Amino acid sequence: MDLRQMQYVVTLADERQFTRSAALTGVSQSGLSAAIRSLEEELGTALFARTSRRVEPTDAGRALLPFARSMLEQAAAARDAVVRATRELSGTLQVGAEQCLGLVDVSGLLERFHRRYPQVEIRFDQAGSHALLDRVRAGDLDVAFVATTEHLGALPATVLGSEPLVLVCPPEHPLAGRSRLAWEDLADVEFIDFSQSWGARPLNDGACAAHGVRRRVRFTVNDVHTLLDLVDRGLGAAMVPRHVAAKPQASRLRVVPLPEEAPERVVSVVSTPRERGASAAPHLLELLAGGRGGPGRRGAA
Repeated sequence: MDLRQMQYVVTLADERQFTRSAALTGVSQSGLSAAIRSLEEELGTALFARTSRRVEPTDAGRALLPFARSMLEQAAAARDAVVRATRELSGTLQVGAEQCLGLVDVSGLLERFHRRYPQVEIRFDQAGSHALLDRVRAGDLDVAFVATTEHLGALPATVLGSEPLVLVCPPEHPLAGRSRLAWEDLADVEFIDFSQSWGARPLNDGACAAHGVRRRVRFTVNDVHTLLDLVDRGLGAAMVPRHVAAKPQASRLRVVPLPEEAPERVVSVVSTPRERGASAAPHLLELLAGGRGGPGRRGAA
């Protein structure tokens, strides 16, 4: 029983699926599955009940979970204490992120960074991905977490993962009962979508345009929860990353897979060029490389 296994247990219990858990922990899906099986063999009991669509902790898994979280928290606190005692970092760190990225827990990461480097002043802004990239280029941000592969240019970037897009719509919507959509099914849909500065909007527009679909976007928003609320009120449908469709605010909505050739949303972290980067930025990226946020992951920002 080791810390890496505990991280796998906590992430899988939170996410309830292997694909997303593997992306968050930075391991292959087969590697994650093998690590969980090894732990189950060591403990002599199943920790998760597996179905074709979902993974649920067993009674034994739920009993292990608080101890797994505690082990990760204690290990993180120990590492942070050592760093504070040996490397006192100060200055300012300017960070930006698009809302609800899913593949990285930005809030947990910043909490962990603050514990490790309490003398660094963190300034955080939330905006659309394209606006954030402009601010990194202008030197207004040191690090940005974005959901786009466009306009990165020469900015240093690391891909954190990707996930498919799905359609969410109210139960009474004509497409609500489909098992999978064809592109022509979207021709008459009234859409709710994000503004052009968000990574999802040009991705959605481009995918539809590439397949001859002219989109009718009736409502433009800058907030995930407002988008879900408008969909829930029957004002349209939306193409969103899969993790957004799993939010509690979407519990009444129907989730319909898009055509198989639909693009996936890619989440990356970008930073200022090394020659003018802030001294604190590499330390944040180093912390990110060790995990997707804090040990008590309470939900992605």
